[in-house]
Amino acid sequence: MTIKEQLMEDFKAAMKAHDEAAKNTISFARAAVKQYEIDHRGEELDDQGIIAILSKQVKMRKDALADFEKAGRTDLLDQYNNEIAILEKYLPAKMSEEELLKVIEEVASGLGISRGDGPKLMGKLMGPVMGKVKGVADGGDVKRLVQQFLN
Repeated sequence: MTIKEQLMEDFKAAMKAHDEAAKNTISFARAAVKQYEIDHRGEELDDQGIIAILSKQVKMRKDALADFEKAGRTDLLDQYNNEIAILEKYLPAKMSEEELLKVIEEVASGLGISRGDGPKLMGKLMGPVMGKVKGVADGGDVKRLVQQFLN
């Protein structure tokens, strides 16, 4: 079953169960996928494309959490955390820091970069690493670990 089909099945299940949070979250996700397809002249998205859109939705919600925390909006914090949990069910499991460090070390050795070479090589290393871990690692985590590797 594709992710798109799974979203539709889960949407129907949420409607039957009267689960408003899941129904609304899945509806927003489906709308984002549909909007992308319309914007790109009916191009049908595969699972990788849908994962990219869902990852973007999760990132937007995570970015908003800090603002809600500053404003003391615990109601919105709870709602967004719930939405993040619902959306993350459709995303592949994230890499652990140890796995991510292995990928960074492999890519760095392939490029002739060694530990402690300095931050000037950040861009040279970040691009290839992100290419390998896109969708299974958070960009912020990758940036932090690459910086640690280079310093």
